[in-house]
Amino acid sequence: MQVDVYGDTLCALVSATALASTGNQVLLHLPPGNHAQQLNRGECPFREPGLAELMEEQRKVGRLQLAPLAERPQAGSRVVWLALSPDMLSEARELIADLPERCVRRWLVVNQSTFAVGSSEVLQQVLLDCDPAPADPGAVVSLPDLLTEGNALQSFMRADSWLLGADADWARQLVTELLRPFNRRRDAIMPMRPREAEFTKLAITGMLATRLSYMNDMANLADSLDVDIEQVRQGMGADRRIGDAYLYPGCGFGGLSFSRDVMSLASTLEGSGMAAQLLDEVLNINERQKEVLFRKLWRHYGTDLRGRKVALWGVAFKPESSRINNAPALKLMEALWAQGVEVHVHDPRALGALAEWAGEREDLVLHQDPYAATAGADALMLVTEWKAYWSPDLIRLKELMASPLLLDGRNVWDPAFMKQNGFAYYGIGRR
Repeated sequence: MQVDVYGDTLCALVSATALASTGNQVLLHLPPGNHAQQLNRGECPFREPGLAELMEEQRKVGRLQLAPLAERPQAGSRVVWLALSPDMLSEARELIADLPERCVRRWLVVNQSTFAVGSSEVLQQVLLDCDPAPADPGAVVSLPDLLTEGNALQSFMRADSWLLGADADWARQLVTELLRPFNRRRDAIMPMRPREAEFTKLAITGMLATRLSYMNDMANLADSLDVDIEQVRQGMGADRRIGDAYLYPGCGFGGLSFSRDVMSLASTLEGSGMAAQLLDEVLNINERQKEVLFRKLWRHYGTDLRGRKVALWGVAFKPESSRINNAPALKLMEALWAQGVEVHVHDPRALGALAEWAGEREDLVLHQDPYAATAGADALMLVTEWKAYWSPDLIRLKELMASPLLLDGRNVWDPAFMKQNGFAYYGIGRR
């Protein structure tokens, strides 16, 4: 089948590559910008396991090709797959309005873009805006982006669920056929109306964010009650009504899509006349939590931080990602700089993005080696739980650091073990 994918988002690249890998002829239409330049040079702008290799393979065999965003679909195409940035709804409308033979060819438009609830219906109206009305009308379906960054390719090719919002039976069947190679273990497709699919995606994100912020609040309370939040977490997770997913407290969540979806849900509630008090508080808790390690450091040194040196391990918003969008490390570094702290950073993938965000600063030093970042440090803060940080060489760390102080923003280290090895240790709600 011929499929035209529009967008340069992670979702667009994963969808185009996965669809090409199952025999479809895919033309990926890219907006102008850095991502298009990288892709045209043969580079993948996202550091996702397996994505660059599979994309290169599909381009070599000719099933995946690139084109500008403004280029029309392939001559034999009937499927347009939209995976655009959330601020590109107007571009999506223009693309649909300009589809060749829009009023006589039965187009299927798959909307994976995270637009506002009801956007697929708006795009459907654009598709059907013909005089006279089309005899065999096309359809816009909603297939929300549920990818997990850091495991994006596998979360498409082995999806736990697909939310398929479609009003036309033929459109639902055609999307089901496109997804059939990724839907063989069990039927993971959940049919619903387009508006319901769009809202479900936002509601899922809102629930996950609420669980995270709730656990962070409980961890902060555990600190004041002399309670170990790890025991509490395990007890909560053992209750089948709750489960253990997204119950790990930490120093806040980040990520462009995750944060933006929560804010979009809050805006949707406010636009409907309902107060978004819960989600507003979820976001407020998260912003406060991003400074929790700073507050612990500030108290440890009696509010005197000027001239100190602090090492950060991890600045990406999550492991296996090179992105720093809304990452907790950014707000943490700003708080440290405001107190005159020199910050030394290591991250396996995100140093380039950090350098672009921060610019040249005398109080920021980037390191390719994690231990080099800790040399002479008054504290080490673990912010992103990369697996390479889970089992550090404690003897080496203690020799390198000016003061053996560990602040564990992800609770990956055992407090008792660290203390036995001569470190002062602070976790999130840990004893």
